Amino acid sequence: MKGYGIVEQFSGLRVILDTMKFTGSIMATIDMTFPLWGLAIFILWTIAIVVFLLIVRIRHLSAGGSVKDFATQNDESLLWRLFRVQSNLVENLPLYIGVVFLLTVRGVSGIAVDSLVVVYIVFRIIHSAIHIAGIDPTFRLLSLVIQLVCLVALTVLAIF
Repeated sequence: MKGYGIVEQFSGLRVILDTMKFTGSIMATIDMTFPLWGLAIFILWTIAIVVFLLIVRIRHLSAGGSVKDFATQNDESLLWRLFRVQSNLVENLPLYIGVVFLLTVRGVSGIAVDSLVVVYIVFRIIHSAIHIAGIDPTFRLLSLVIQLVCLVALTVLAIF
């Protein structure tokens, strides 16, 4: 069955079903947008950090370390810094998912959205790298502020 576009009005909400395909059921597909690509990158980055954390934990245990060391707060320890990076990514992912959801459902796009998404994702990765490397936390704070500004701006664009 060939794909076709449908636009419907229902209770003041515009529903756009971009491409319809018949595969035993009807499903709408949406092209990948900058916010969705940002989400994919965010998820892949989080998975990469989890894998890195697991490798460091396994090496720590192989060298005779204890599982108790995993929870020891020590900014000098790569094990602890990776744990904090992973936790931070997991804490921030729902916020970004929410923004992407709003942007996608509302059909908001454009150069401003794309630029803010790129800046957000770049500084999300920089934030992680600074934390992993154990660099001055001031730079991590600056990165966090930039990310927060991007999220707020994207939310405002999605809502208004």
